[in-house]
This record gives sequence, structure tokens and C-alpha cells, in this order.
Amino acid sequence: MNDEQVWLQKARRGDKDAFGQLIEAYQGPVYNLAYRMLGNSGEAEEAAQEAFIRAYTRLDSYDPAHKFSTWLLSITSNYCIDLIRKRRAVLLSIDEPLPPHPALHSDNNKGPEAQYLAQEREALVQGMLKELPDEYRQAVVLRYWYDMSYEEIAEVQKTTVSAVKSRLFRARRQLADSGVARGMVPAEDEVEVMA
Repeated sequence: MNDEQVWLQKARRGDKDAFGQLIEAYQGPVYNLAYRMLGNSGEAEEAAQEAFIRAYTRLDSYDPAHKFSTWLLSITSNYCIDLIRKRRAVLLSIDEPLPPHPALHSDNNKGPEAQYLAQEREALVQGMLKELPDEYRQAVVLRYWYDMSYEEIAEVQKTTVSAVKSRLFRARRQLADSGVARGMVPAEDEVEVMA
């Protein structure tokens, strides 16, 4: 039995220290998912805290036959989708510029130009992700940032594997179109002319 399983067993019996170990183990992935979904570091921190609270209060509903990380990230992404829907309900603008994101894995050897380009790239990715419908954004983040299988994503999204594949296909197409519109990648016509 690994440490995670021991912590889960103890946490399910009410051991708060054991649940604290789970928080330490998963705080990075939970925050990163919330940040990718929400695009705001402050909101991501609050969403991560809420996800852990919800996980703790619902530990009795966790099925040990499934991966704990999938269950926890499902709670996180569903909470983030709820927040996004509430944002739209009160008509908050999603066109506001993104705040600068502190690099999670900063490299002190990078010069100012490399850091600036990395921040620009981060802002472009966040902008493109924000343009995706909620279900597409969730599928993209879970697949490409967390390397979840189609089956795991289907479980999180409470849908079928074919629906997940369809969402990812449409999301990739929308991201490609967005990249062309931003001049990040050449349009197909330009590629044919260049060939």
C-alpha cells in the first residue's frame, strides 16, 4: 500500500493530518488546473481551497476503485466551470487583459528577453483558452496539461469517450483558427503558396 492510500484511509476516518498530506501532494496540480480554467491567480487560489474543502466533506463518496487524482481534479474543474458560468450570468467582461502569471517553474538563468517572451506566450495561450466553450477548455486542459486519458476525461465530464474526442477535435480546430487569426501560424493557403 502506498502513502496516498494510507492517507486516504486515515482521512476517510477523520484524520485531518492525513488529509493535509493529500493537500500537500496535490496542491500544485489543483492550482494549475484552476488557473488554466479561470485565468486568474487569485481566483485559482480560492478555487483550489474550495476544491479541497469539497473533497474533504465528500470523502465518503470517493470510490477507491478510481484514481484519487481524477476524482479531485474532477471536483476542481467542475467548481471552476460553475464559477465561469456565474461570471457570465453577472455579465463580467472576459475580454479584460490577464494579470501577469508568476512562473510556476521559473528558471533564474533566463534573461529578461526570454522571460518576456515566455510571459507573452502564456498570455496568448490563456487568451486562446478563454475563447473555448467551457467543456472544450476543460477537456483540453485535462488532456494536454494533465495527460489524462479519454476515459478519465469522460469520467470527469460525465460523458462518453466519443464525446470527449469530439470536443478535443473541435477545440483543436478552434485553437488553430485562433492561432491563424493572431498570426501565430500561417493559414493553409499561405502554406500551399510557400510549398
